[in-house]
Amino acid sequence: MALGRNTKFYETPNHPFQGERIAQEADLLSRYGLSNKEELWRAQSELRDYRREARRLLGEAQGEVEVAAEAAADFLARLKRIGVLDEEDGLDDILSLDVTDILERRLQTVAYRKGLANTPNQARQFIVHGHITVDGARVTRPSYKVDVAQEGVIDYDGTSPLADDLHPERAEGQ
Repeated sequence: MALGRNTKFYETPNHPFQGERIAQEADLLSRYGLSNKEELWRAQSELRDYRREARRLLGEAQGEVEVAAEAAADFLARLKRIGVLDEEDGLDDILSLDVTDILERRLQTVAYRKGLANTPNQARQFIVHGHITVDGARVTRPSYKVDVAQEGVIDYDGTSPLADDLHPERAEGQ
């Protein structure tokens, strides 16, 4: 028996064979270009952790949202920095977040929405193959969480063949 750290950072569904849930997962996989359900389950677990932390902070403040928000200033600032929350959102808004709010902050999705690729799957391939940089640094993880401040500095790598405006795989208009 191997002793060590837990390497599984997500929870699987309690009921694996529910047709409606499977259909929703398949829709999200295709819409966001995810390679497997594990990536979706990681995002769902991340959202679950955010909600759990928000409920804990609200509970400590006995439901007083203003008191809890002061105690959770760092937590709220981090969620606003990565773009999961808007600037005017508070602690109670975390409880109404959806898994799509987490998936929208992935580099793969941001690169696709920015027009660097024609499809989410193509954006994933460009990232994995090292054609996309964030603030001049090559990032090869499609799941990289993009800060709001970094959105403007996502571009093709200067040494990539895709940096040429006439490359046939470049997205239209880029």
